Amino acid sequence: MRSVRSLAAALTLFLAAVPPLASPAFAQQKVLRIAMTAADVPTTTGMPNNGFEGMRFLGYPVFEGLVGWDHSDPQRLSDIRPGLTERWEQDAADPKTWRFHLRRGITFHDGTEFNADAVIWNLDRYFRNDSPQFDAAGSAIVRGRIPVLGSYRKLDEFTVEMETIRPVSYWPYLTAYILITSPQSFEQAGRDWGKVAGLPAAGTGPFRITRFVPRQQVELNRNDQYWDAANKAKLDRVVLIPMPEATTRLAALRAGQVDWIEVPPPDAIASLKSGGFQVVTGSYPHIWPWVFAAGQQGGPVADQRVRQALNYCFDRDEMVALLNGTAEPSIGFLKPSDPNFGSPQNRYRLDAARGRALLAEAGYTAQRPLSLKVGISTSGSGQMLPLPMNEFLQQQLQQHCGVRVNFEVVEWNTLLGGLRATPGQPAWLGADALNISLHSSDPSAMGRWFYGPNATPAGSNAGHWRDVEFDAAFAALETETDPARIAALTRRAHERLVDNPPWLWIVHDLNPRAMTRRVAGFASPQSWFIDLTKVDMR
Repeated sequence: MRSVRSLAAALTLFLAAVPPLASPAFAQQKVLRIAMTAADVPTTTGMPNNGFEGMRFLGYPVFEGLVGWDHSDPQRLSDIRPGLTERWEQDAADPKTWRFHLRRGITFHDGTEFNADAVIWNLDRYFRNDSPQFDAAGSAIVRGRIPVLGSYRKLDEFTVEMETIRPVSYWPYLTAYILITSPQSFEQAGRDWGKVAGLPAAGTGPFRITRFVPRQQVELNRNDQYWDAANKAKLDRVVLIPMPEATTRLAALRAGQVDWIEVPPPDAIASLKSGGFQVVTGSYPHIWPWVFAAGQQGGPVADQRVRQALNYCFDRDEMVALLNGTAEPSIGFLKPSDPNFGSPQNRYRLDAARGRALLAEAGYTAQRPLSLKVGISTSGSGQMLPLPMNEFLQQQLQQHCGVRVNFEVVEWNTLLGGLRATPGQPAWLGADALNISLHSSDPSAMGRWFYGPNATPAGSNAGHWRDVEFDAAFAALETETDPARIAALTRRAHERLVDNPPWLWIVHDLNPRAMTRRVAGFASPQSWFIDLTKVDMR
């Protein structure tokens, strides 16, 4: 009864907060209302929290990076493209050095000029603890994603140089996660990032933030002065509403209070389609795993045999059925169809006998069963349906291999803290694994999650997994320029991710969204991010 009452209360509050579709203010404009999975509005200071859902809706539409994403072809993985830079190059004599040539004539939403000084100001915001504009919250997010920046400097008004701590061939991919905010926003707020959130901050993107109601919603208006005239938004306004419960999002869509929901309940998909709603899915670089505390000495998952065993102790096809086909089985970081998957010795599937045998080798039997604690969230960016999915795993591991699993259930941003912490620290919740969905789009992602030198707090190898062969292959990959050799090294590195698994490989989800028939122009890209400028309302 408690959950039913809380759902009803949440929906009542939401319906009161959002104007109905027929109101004059909405009828005169093309307004798209989106229900996110986040429990709160992502931060509006120019570096949003709430993971990549924050970047999807309150990152790239408003604030841009030197490098952006090309979502023009949904048949292939979205790749990088020039953003606030016209071009970049790696120094042939010093491969640690990269030069970015900035576009001219761009202004922030507040009318101030974008130039090299603004770029350096933002880099100081994230990477210089003693800078007046240092942003502790934003810095933690950026540094976790970008562990290899060594130094940076202004060469002239429209040229910036960056130097990495070691040669990194994929550096431009990492710069896509450094969003640029107007320095004037900080000054206008009295040099207080807490107050910047309420202004809100000014970016250079195709939308600008015009209204922010904490914990309720944020509104974006089209930026009619957007520098890229060919890609101005078609929508007049976007309203973003945090709505962590899937059933609440579903009810709001059916009631006509929103036009688009992230992650509809799988068991509602058939009825949504028959009711005239669009349900959009698509393969994209995303994985839903358990991140093991593999480097925690004395912990049960420090043993490779235990991690292999757990990967043999549940039925991925049944999980996909639970999700009504909105996911694909995962047996590695990459999908089996990926040419860089390689030829690992292990091909995970339900094989309870093999799982129990590996556990017995590690000292866990029916008389001394393995017990695990897993940190999970109630919702969040890319988290799909974490409660029923984790309950399914709990039952399967107990049924097939006698493994006992207990959960520590927290809010999504609390769970994300584990990605920046060392196993055993409070942010890890005393857990043996954390269920955090993560991207798998390019070599920078593989390095971020698994490369030994990127162990937290230096990077985002949160489980402190170390594998000598993986590190050797990845170190060579970082400096390689020959595509064939890069592919061979990627395959070798991925084989180690399967045979010495740092994670429990569970599913790759298919990014389901549901929307009314009024929403037009949206094609699901193979990316965590989307291009709202192409979306229109009929």
